[in-house]
Amino acid sequence: MDIRKIKKLIEMLQESDLTEIEVQEGEESVRIVRGSNQSFEVKTTPISHHSIETPVENNEVLANESGSLIKSPIVGTFYRKPAPDKPPFVEIGSHVNAGDVVCIVEAMKMMNEIKSEFTGKVSSINVEDGEPVEFDQSLIVID
Repeated sequence: MDIRKIKKLIEMLQESDLTEIEVQEGEESVRIVRGSNQSFEVKTTPISHHSIETPVENNEVLANESGSLIKSPIVGTFYRKPAPDKPPFVEIGSHVNAGDVVCIVEAMKMMNEIKSEFTGKVSSINVEDGEPVEFDQSLIVID
């Protein structure tokens, strides 16, 4: 992919509230992620239709988790609170019932409430507020 196009994507990311852009062009893709300190991570990869890579750190987290996992049903941005001035839906140690809203994942400006499928105590919250999440990523662990 042309470096001028990548620079333009970085400029677009700086001018918006987005934290991540991914573009596919032919057999190549580029993913640009803005960090919390305004730094950028740029990854370019050839597209493979045969396999999907799973980040190593996610595998390590999943191997250490015990209990029932609440996973992200979509790619988006994780939020612990219904609004910036409201308290979080759950904290570590909170008791939840099946059907309780435990977080929100924003995707394409739509706020998707994530409900617990389990009853129990929150033993771990694996994502920081405002971080991007991937499909099927573990968000919260219920014991």
